[in-house]
Amino acid sequence: QVQLEESGGGLVQAGGSLRLSCVASGLTFSMTGMGWFRQAPGLEREFVAVIIGDGTTYYADSVKGRFTISRDNGKNTVYLQMNSLSPEDTAVYYCATHRLGVYDTARNYDFWGQGTQVTVSS
Repeated sequence: QVQLEESGGGLVQAGGSLRLSCVASGLTFSMTGMGWFRQAPGLEREFVAVIIGDGTTYYADSVKGRFTISRDNGKNTVYLQMNSLSPEDTAVYYCATHRLGVYDTARNYDFWGQGTQVTVSS
């Protein structure tokens, strides 16, 4: 079965950086669109970024220019490099596999990891 495992979260000061990783198994990774979402307490899960099979990327406006999504098909891993972090980026970050449809909608993703906590202190 498909399994996704995120890592790399933690506590960082505002202005700092983190790199999240998500290792996938049980799927044809190179052909799968991989997305990152985040969810802060009391809020809905929101789209962060996606990288599709051909390497094309899309970002939420709130992270554009600060976050970079990339993938290593040889390692079945997708990354999220997060720079210039602010307290507003504090959330649990999830990776997910895109199934179909528009990329910024959580219901269009079918498999999800357990999430990794990112906390940005001011």
